[in-house]
Amino acid sequence: MSPLRTLFAALLSLSSVSAWAQLPDAEADAPEAESAKAEEPEAPLTVAPCTSALPALRTPMAFMPGEVLEFDLDAMGAQAGTMTMRVHKQKDGQLPIQVEAQTNTFFSKVRRVRGSATAYLHPRTLRPNRYVEDTMENEQRRKVNVAFGQKERTVKVDYQFGQRPKGQFNYTFDKDGLDVAGAIYLLRQLPLKDDLQVCFDVYGVRRMWRMQGAVVKREQVTTPLGQFNAWHVTGTAVRLDRPKQKREVHVWISDDARRLPLAAVGTIDLGAVRATLTSVSRPGEKPQKSEGQETMKW
Repeated sequence: MSPLRTLFAALLSLSSVSAWAQLPDAEADAPEAESAKAEEPEAPLTVAPCTSALPALRTPMAFMPGEVLEFDLDAMGAQAGTMTMRVHKQKDGQLPIQVEAQTNTFFSKVRRVRGSATAYLHPRTLRPNRYVEDTMENEQRRKVNVAFGQKERTVKVDYQFGQRPKGQFNYTFDKDGLDVAGAIYLLRQLPLKDDLQVCFDVYGVRRMWRMQGAVVKREQVTTPLGQFNAWHVTGTAVRLDRPKQKREVHVWISDDARRLPLAAVGTIDLGAVRATLTSVSRPGEKPQKSEGQETMKW
């Protein structure tokens, strides 16, 4: 899998701590028969269940319809593209969260990527009902439609890449089932405090992952938007059907009423992949935008 594909798979959905669980999944593009064959020799492994469900969410909500967050994306030390996260107005009893990402001119010389992911969340619980992806990678379109059965704890995945035949996966989750585009918004509503433990299952790149994490501590960080007191959350995502695949995650969330996702860093074999908040626009507030003078420091 190319570095760019790895970057995009992770950062299209930075929108969550768990987004980094997507790094990298080489067999995601392989024919299912080959993937299954490759998995046969492995000894069966299991992932420990979450010891408890996620805690009750804080109120009021830290975000609202009309909020727009913009990020710079970096891969292995080089700027690779941009990402925008939008909260839309409620529709049909659901709260749409949309994430859009695209590569910059430099990375587009290797591979052009532009796409979006939208999570349709329950407006109070922030659990997903549906999650969709629509991405163009060079000339190939990738479409995914995921349906969550929160009562049954099921996840149905319908996907199609280019002109290949359509495919489907059916999964179950343990105590909490999230998607990569909506999970960061739920994280913003958790009662963050020192040593808080979090565990949940999350869908990403046609697979289910178990994210086990914790609040490390409250830190002062310097970002392109200025200095913030922030909660540093770290964790490890383990792929449920292949537990040997693990991804490390670090996320910083501002310790204020807005609970902004300031930055997220994922570690892969090739190095670090990072998303850094550079612009904030919220109804009734003066927009904040980076002047491009500072980089993330913590």
